[in-house]
Amino acid sequence: MAGGIGAGLTMATGSVRAGHTLLLATVVLVGLNLRPFLTGPGPLTASIVADTGLGLRGMAWLTLLPMLLMGVCAFFTPWLQAAFGVRRAVLGALAMLGIGIAVRQAVTGGGALIATAALCGLGVAVVQAMFPAVVKQRFPGAVAPVMGLYSAALVGGGAVGAQAAPLLARWTGDWHPALALFALPVALAMLLVALAIPREERTAGPAARPRISVSWLRISVLIACFGLINSGYSSVVAWLAPFYQAHGWTGTASGTLVAVMASAQAVAALALPALAARGNDRRPWLWLALALQAAGFAGLAFAPDVAPALWAMACGAGLGGCFALCLVVALDQASDPLEAGAVSALMQGGGFIIAAGGPWIAAALHDLTGTFAAAWLAHLAAVICVCGLVASLRPAGPSGATDIAQAEARRAGI
Repeated sequence: MAGGIGAGLTMATGSVRAGHTLLLATVVLVGLNLRPFLTGPGPLTASIVADTGLGLRGMAWLTLLPMLLMGVCAFFTPWLQAAFGVRRAVLGALAMLGIGIAVRQAVTGGGALIATAALCGLGVAVVQAMFPAVVKQRFPGAVAPVMGLYSAALVGGGAVGAQAAPLLARWTGDWHPALALFALPVALAMLLVALAIPREERTAGPAARPRISVSWLRISVLIACFGLINSGYSSVVAWLAPFYQAHGWTGTASGTLVAVMASAQAVAALALPALAARGNDRRPWLWLALALQAAGFAGLAFAPDVAPALWAMACGAGLGGCFALCLVVALDQASDPLEAGAVSALMQGGGFIIAAGGPWIAAALHDLTGTFAAAWLAHLAAVICVCGLVASLRPAGPSGATDIAQAEARRAGI
């Protein structure tokens, strides 16, 4: 596996000009900033509930609302790109994310805290809907490994948030600054975006609104797969720490478990696309990732105290691998970066709307049964459904859209 990762990264860096090194660093740092605002509150649930009066369903809105906004706003990404250009849109979105995180220092009630989650969700929605098109355009011969790098950074940021939040709360003595301090790396990401993405990224007119030739049936399958997978991610992010706190774990220990899960996500998000880049059929690797998810959710449901770290790692690896591979498969559907980006935006838009319900449904099942085991079983059932849907995601042709893009890149000398 290590050889596959190394080969993938070598392809990613060796197939682009030296000027793209800064863009690769930007991709990583931006990805790292897109999840700490989601994963940070989980390990601090007890303190937040005590201070704000939010119940479990109220806490679910801290994940549900951003996910919902990520979905809805993704549909408007082509218009935003046409109106403002990638550079200005991403900078504005990161500014919203940073402000939403920073004002958590001053919130006093549950409603205000949920409002900060909404502002953060708006910012993240724009960034993650636009970045796949940037990767497709700037790294046409290395889409899979670079998307794996971006996905690994994204979920790795989730690990940082889960691990750092309880430590910062203990250091500062309060959960407010522990969550607000995550605004600092967002400012650094804005600086790199300003340096790495040129002003001429802006486009306007009909060319910015590509016609989509991919069948709507295939797009619907992508939406369903992405949505069901990320509903599992959103539930794990929201409830894994409280689940084990109910088993007697401390906030720091449960936060470490979430960080273990997210670290496994990062490794799989980096490794599986690199391995999948050896061929144009991504389905075997998707099935492997789904099998890992199934093992993890089954372990959490039936034997949570037997091997918590193993179940967390299995869930994380499966979720991270599926997330990254779904992004790659969406970009595989077209050789044109604008059309590929539009397909990715549609997949993310519909998918995140589906995923948004995960934490709330899990909280409702907890209220009905008194445990999160029913929620883990529901996600196990969703994994089984996705296994069937993935079978229809055959490569577009004998060579696949990715191979077309790689051929175009070789002809261009990239």
